[in-house]
Amino acid sequence: MQLVGKVALITGGSRGLGRADALALAAAGADVVITDILLESGQDSGVAQKYGPLAQFFQSSRVVYAEQTAEEIRQMGRRALALQMDVTDRQQVAEVFARVKSEMGSIDILVNNAATLDHVAQIEQQNDDFWERDLRVNLTGAYNCCKAVWPYMKEQKWGRIINMASVAGTMGGFGQSSYSTTKAGILGLTKSLALEGARHNITVNAIVPGVIATEAFQMTSPQMRERMIARTAFKRAGEPEDIASAVVFLASDGAKYITGIELYVAGGLNLFTF
Repeated sequence: MQLVGKVALITGGSRGLGRADALALAAAGADVVITDILLESGQDSGVAQKYGPLAQFFQSSRVVYAEQTAEEIRQMGRRALALQMDVTDRQQVAEVFARVKSEMGSIDILVNNAATLDHVAQIEQQNDDFWERDLRVNLTGAYNCCKAVWPYMKEQKWGRIINMASVAGTMGGFGQSSYSTTKAGILGLTKSLALEGARHNITVNAIVPGVIATEAFQMTSPQMRERMIARTAFKRAGEPEDIASAVVFLASDGAKYITGIELYVAGGLNLFTF
């Protein structure tokens, strides 16, 4: 699963799954571009305010490692960039992708990882502004990035797009109407683009994570964490590296005949467990 000579761009890469994906892709040989709305240096507090309490918490508590991750990748002997990018801003996405193409030579792998997941309320209490935010970030943001990278991948006749879905998108989630809807939409986007991309040697796949021990998961109450873990067949949470291993596989030539799939990395949470 060597990726030497490939350039990967990851959205929402400053922590959690995005950071693990970046390090794993670099370990497999890829040069990596980490994008996020938050960077350690030069942070604009207005960006975090715009995207809600979780972004504000991560910024205030300095749970932001985009530039640190880029430096770790450079220490591996790979090229790396950490760039601020808002996936909802189409102009900014286009400018960042053009810069990456110019400076790095190509964009071969796109991992659409950026997402919001702090909107939890039953339908009567769903916040309309957060509903719209979740659609813009989780679904339209992935669309914006796919559309921006498509011409580059078509031109080089090679590409890998890996979209991050969720078991909430396949099973639903109590109090997660907006999040579940966006992640279900990701699956439709994945399959449609898989059909369009095949003639250009572009594969498009989705990973469906379950309960993964990220910083966001650790912020839930102990009781809720126990309930979620109990749903898995392994009776434990997965690690970000479990997702990252799947990302590396789908980006590699070992997966060159795989497209349009929903790859569960959920520890059996989607099975009938009791």
